[in-house]
Amino acid sequence: MKHAVLFLCLALQDVSPEGAQHMQSGVEAHKQGRFDVAIAEFRKATETDPNLAEAFLNLGEELMQIRNNDAAITPLKRALELRPDLDAAHLQLGYALLSLGYAAEALPHLARVHALEALGIAQIETGQYQEAVANLSAALVKRPNDPDLLYYLGRASGLLSKRSIDTLLSAYPDSARAHQAMGENYFVLRQMPQAEQEYREALRQRSDIPGLQLQLGLVYAGAAQWSKAEEAFRAEVKRQPGNAEAAYRLGAALLQQGKFHKARTELERADKLQPDMPETLYSLGKAASLDGDLALAEKSWKRVIALEKETSLAAQAHFGLAALYRRQGKTAEWQREMQEFKRLQNTIEPLRSEPR
Repeated sequence: MKHAVLFLCLALQDVSPEGAQHMQSGVEAHKQGRFDVAIAEFRKATETDPNLAEAFLNLGEELMQIRNNDAAITPLKRALELRPDLDAAHLQLGYALLSLGYAAEALPHLARVHALEALGIAQIETGQYQEAVANLSAALVKRPNDPDLLYYLGRASGLLSKRSIDTLLSAYPDSARAHQAMGENYFVLRQMPQAEQEYREALRQRSDIPGLQLQLGLVYAGAAQWSKAEEAFRAEVKRQPGNAEAAYRLGAALLQQGKFHKARTELERADKLQPDMPETLYSLGKAASLDGDLALAEKSWKRVIALEKETSLAAQAHFGLAALYRRQGKTAEWQREMQEFKRLQNTIEPLRSEPR
């Protein structure tokens, strides 16, 4: 939170000498971190100069410094009564109101000063999910990878999605899209028979919807029904030959059934469509190894390790390389890869077992 007091007092006009002294003393106390003293000085400034908007602003800001946002609201509102154009007061009042749960009251103040993150949060709380997504996305451009922004953007997007789905299910309960949405819900809940039923009904109504066969294939894969999964993934690949995930899923299903050469072909195609996907590369390495192409297997697994480094998938790639080098009689390389595999196992497994 930025404190405006340090420069405001320099531009004040029509202030009594006593009021100016209290303002300056408050500034100095703030610089020294003596917030209680600063609050007392700014309060005296509001008493000696009751029409000085900046004194009320500074008092409100200083109260917010000690997290007494409830008490800050009254002087901040008084500052805006005296000077409705005082943007710093709009900003601080918006923050204070939002922190206390008065999101609807905070909205106009935050919108006026384009405080995108706080505005987006207030819009979440007031059910304006689409606007919240837009504002939080804009804020994220300026501060990428900010954990708070990522959380709130995810929450706004999820709530917007839920509202859309709820509207769909309410307005068009027997449509293909409604059955698709229900299939997705059942899939998340791992209720595979119900998910299969919903996806099949959606396909019966509209077999042309992109991604439906892919979703159905994932249901079968989740139930380890690999021949059915292959059939569904193959149908999706036929419909969308440029879909890298469909090609990867088909390759993985073929690999599960021991169709190593066909799996390798699909996985190579998936890698060309979307290069450097670690899951694709790991499966490609496995298919190539089982198909007898040790050079491609080595290349694929080394690339997984370069991309992933310290993950369980990297550990699996090290283990695959160890087996490959052992087959080739490369003892030093086999030992090195096994050592890395064990190191990653010891690093990753404790993290998995820790309570979250």
